[in-house]
Amino acid sequence: MIISVASGKGGTGKTTVAVNLALVLSNVQFLDCDVEEPNAHLFLKPDVKDRKVATIPIPQVDESKCNYCGRCRDICAYNAIAVMPKNGDRKGSVLIFPHLCHSCGGCSLLCPQNAISEVEKEIGIIERGNCGVIQFVHGRLNIGEIMSPPLIKQVKEYINPARTIIIDAPPGTSCPVIASVKGSDFCILVTEPTPFGLNDLVLAVEVLEKLQIPHGVLVNRSDIGDDKVDLYCKGKNIPILMRIPFDKEIASLYSRGITIVEEKKEYIEKFRDVFNLITVSCHSERSEESRKETPRFTQGDK
Repeated sequence: MIISVASGKGGTGKTTVAVNLALVLSNVQFLDCDVEEPNAHLFLKPDVKDRKVATIPIPQVDESKCNYCGRCRDICAYNAIAVMPKNGDRKGSVLIFPHLCHSCGGCSLLCPQNAISEVEKEIGIIERGNCGVIQFVHGRLNIGEIMSPPLIKQVKEYINPARTIIIDAPPGTSCPVIASVKGSDFCILVTEPTPFGLNDLVLAVEVLEKLQIPHGVLVNRSDIGDDKVDLYCKGKNIPILMRIPFDKEIASLYSRGITIVEEKKEYIEKFRDVFNLITVSCHSERSEESRKETPRFTQGDK
């Protein structure tokens, strides 16, 4: 089972939930896909055994073959190539903007002069290790890189289907979040009962509905704000999986890199209950899908 933990906005406690959930389960693999600012390692403290450079292919032009026809420029939907053709005595030139390139390969494929090849560009690193019995994988995007989905996808290539997978997704509702939660069996949305929390929760729910990923809500700092998150979830029939109160001790533990379940043992069962609710929900979802796929015969069918 793949469980992703996401939030419409930052600062809701998404990583706190993901880390503590992983610690109370057995046979777990933890993937930190918040590659622009990974911090789950501060709590899980993995023993890193393997580091791999992550790369993406970008075009390289051999201008001795190029006739500056502009086909590469025209095919690029992201304006990552600029072509300045020859004009009288002025030499032609081709400019590549690597940060805009999405590595589709269209330019090299369609170049009539075969003047474009691809070279690997480093975008970050992937580190793997163990936190006790937990398998740990995370990515770190290089400073200055503007696209994290390629690195997120490479982190997810290490998914071990023999384990329960916990994915810590980036905050928000943009492409990095979609790359992280795609393929999940269930997504926990962590929010807080405030106007900002509700606004961004609504956006996150809309994304998951489009992706057809079952989801539930965990309300952090549940005793502040108002009841509008509860009313929204009730109206949308979204289960509230758990509530964590606004607790000075929990905040103090977080600031010292200590997980909730290490010091407040009563939360061990609470997080296990969350997992049990998810398991039941996923089982019900699969049963419903099976019923829909089963052919129904009516009188006269043969």
